[in-house]
Amino acid sequence: CQTAGGPQIYMEQENDWDRDLLLDPAWEKQQRKVRASESPGAAAGACAMRYLFLRKLLSCLPRPQEGAMSKIMQLYNNNNYYYYLFFKAKIVDGNAKMTLGMIWTIILRFAIQDISVEETSAKEGLLLWCQRKTAPYKNVNVQNFHISWKDGLAFNALIHRHRPELIDYDKLRKDDPVTNLNNAFEVAERYLDIPKMLDAEDIVNTARPDEKAIMTYVSSFYHAFSGAQKAETAANRICKVLAVNQENEHLMEDYEKLASDLLEWIRRTIPWLENRAPEKTMTEMQQKLEDFRDYRRVHKPPKVQEKCQLEINFNTLQTKLRLSNRPAFMPSEGRMVSDINGAWHKLEGAEKGYEEWLLNEIRRLERLDHLAEKFRQKAAIHESWTDGKEAMLTQKDYETASLSEIKALLKKHEAFESDLAAHQDRVEQIAAIAQELNELDYYDSPSVNARCQKICEQWDALGSLTQSRRESLERTEKQLESIDELYLEYAKRAAPFNNWMEGAMEDLQDMFIVHNIEEIQGLITAHDQFKSTLPEANKEREAIQAIQAEVQKIAQYNGIKLAGNNPYTTITPQSIDKKWEKVQQLVPQRDQALQEELARQQSNDHLRRQFANQANMIGPWIQNKMEEIGRISIEMNGTLEDQLTHLRQYEQSIIEYKPNIDQLEGDHQLIQEALIFDNKYTAYTMEHLRVGWEQLLTTIARTINEIENQILTRDAKGISQEQLHEYRTSFNHFDKDHSGVLQAEEFKACLISLGYDVENDKQGDAEFGRIMGIVDPNNSGAVTFQAFIDFMSRETTDTDTADQVIASFKILAGDKNYITAEELRRELPPDQAEYCIARMAPYTGPDAVPGALDYMSFSTALYGESDL
Repeated sequence: CQTAGGPQIYMEQENDWDRDLLLDPAWEKQQRKVRASESPGAAAGACAMRYLFLRKLLSCLPRPQEGAMSKIMQLYNNNNYYYYLFFKAKIVDGNAKMTLGMIWTIILRFAIQDISVEETSAKEGLLLWCQRKTAPYKNVNVQNFHISWKDGLAFNALIHRHRPELIDYDKLRKDDPVTNLNNAFEVAERYLDIPKMLDAEDIVNTARPDEKAIMTYVSSFYHAFSGAQKAETAANRICKVLAVNQENEHLMEDYEKLASDLLEWIRRTIPWLENRAPEKTMTEMQQKLEDFRDYRRVHKPPKVQEKCQLEINFNTLQTKLRLSNRPAFMPSEGRMVSDINGAWHKLEGAEKGYEEWLLNEIRRLERLDHLAEKFRQKAAIHESWTDGKEAMLTQKDYETASLSEIKALLKKHEAFESDLAAHQDRVEQIAAIAQELNELDYYDSPSVNARCQKICEQWDALGSLTQSRRESLERTEKQLESIDELYLEYAKRAAPFNNWMEGAMEDLQDMFIVHNIEEIQGLITAHDQFKSTLPEANKEREAIQAIQAEVQKIAQYNGIKLAGNNPYTTITPQSIDKKWEKVQQLVPQRDQALQEELARQQSNDHLRRQFANQANMIGPWIQNKMEEIGRISIEMNGTLEDQLTHLRQYEQSIIEYKPNIDQLEGDHQLIQEALIFDNKYTAYTMEHLRVGWEQLLTTIARTINEIENQILTRDAKGISQEQLHEYRTSFNHFDKDHSGVLQAEEFKACLISLGYDVENDKQGDAEFGRIMGIVDPNNSGAVTFQAFIDFMSRETTDTDTADQVIASFKILAGDKNYITAEELRRELPPDQAEYCIARMAPYTGPDAVPGALDYMSFSTALYGESDL
């Protein structure tokens, strides 16, 4: 049909025809049949047909241009009528090619041109419609309007897709095209009122069936089934909504499972970390420390990763829910991100407390071992000294002794009392050590207490016996006048000197424990001071030995026969010399022990410096990286993809820094194995650096996830890069403290700048409260940048609504207020049909029938407007 363009359109279409087909008699026969079937006047004969199409042609011609006509407009009107008369003569004269071409133009205009499928039109739209309808059928592959239809299966598939009760498609065979074609033509003519425009034999016997004939016939099917297209569109909308809902439910289930597993691991781990049952030996406590290190190195790092991934999954899920206009996801009770963070914080608190307890227990056991050994040494020395003292104090030798002997016994007793008083400090030290062992819960305290009790009881008995013997001697003192002054002087000087040597030997054999170079150097200085007193001590020894020599000299000179040893003391010159030699041997041994300990402390100091050098470098590095990540997320340089690439490269550089952390862990392990508990060369602890490293990994992962969610929001909402940049600029302007979030007052100021009426009045406060409920559903009091852009995009874009979904279900249900399971299975894919059937409540309206389902409440529940 021609318009203002004149017959040029028709001529252009005719030029597109296959010239060989125009000369083919078979083609002309096929065209006549198709055109005759399409023409209202086919039954009246060729003349009537030509008259009919001449009338149609005349109705499509443009009206003459009226009014004052220029010469150009006059030529235009004359040309139009010239072409009209030309085609009229051709049609009346029976020109078959011209007549059939004119009919094709009319068919194209009235039957095919208005077909539109997904923004395609005419031929492309009709072909796309055929491909979608026949896609599920085997042996059907529609790629054109000629060869693809030759075996007849495509025609049968179109009918079966819309009216499956009319055709048994499984009985059709690809190798019997004539039967297939006739079956489709007859069914279409009988049940669908589609005229039989084509002959099966003509199609089968033609190498390439006529495209226009096939297209004309197929367009009849399109118009016959156009009502079903609306149902398909509605089904597609429902499929899209259900697919989003199914995916979100899957993400929710994954979150719940991951959260449950992580919380269960934390629940099982915390009691182990809170167990404070002490061990009896250092070896057992060292094993506990090794188990704790294994937990730190092996068991905890994967859980840190799971916690980070859980937060990322939660943020992604919330973003998808906001983008699909769904309510925010609220995890089940006890599985919120805040609950997990709280449990994790409790875990880390228990972990820190457990490590401190382990180290304190190791220190306690180390001190206990030292004190126990010291107790045994002092107790052994004291027991050795007290051996035989009770028997000595209880003997009655003074009853038969001479005066000189009595005086000697009295002096001897005075010397013993002096010796007894000197040993009082040792007994008090033994009791103090036993008391400290009890306070520190030493595992062998009963045996220590029993031995200490025995020593104390023996000491009290010695005191009583000493007092009793002294009283006895004093009673006879008046009868005794002879005294040997030299023996007495010897005894008085030998006793303290002997006690000094015993104390010196005890000190030289005493165990020591130090924690740094200063302490060992202090011990070395004290030992040097002790060595400086040895010459004076030697002079005292020689003086005491001189007294004994003087006794021998006087006795020899005066011809006195000594009765035996010095009556005033049991300390002999030989014992003094023996103990002095022992002191001389212990001094170099003590020197060697102190030097070995000095070397060990120097090694420990080297370990401290080695750890401090690494820690003082890694600590500022982590802090610098944290600040750089914050700056990158705020500056927003380049596109989101550029920022994402930059952040991932930045994340890789951080991961590549991990060997430095591992090396520092190795240094820290060496320090702990060396039982080093302080480090004056650095303020950083391994715990501090571990927390910083974990925070750095979590921060970069969260920042990457934020950019990914921004890309997801941009792509889903059609937001341009410039809009995102504008959102970021506005957000950063009001983020005064550069914390990455807007507090409530900062967010209100931002909204006011964007034109929202949220001023401080009743209506403004209500509107601000509504908006805060959208951007901060958890009532944290802060708005993230992701929530901000979600809100802005939601305000400016359109999304599916519950009303749209209800309208789509209503189309599938044939305008009924309910829908049946059979209708859902026919119009939706199997998995989504079963999804709806399982979740739709029975319909209870007045027009309900058995098996009716309520699609309205189901649709509103998808958008959180009521409970499913």
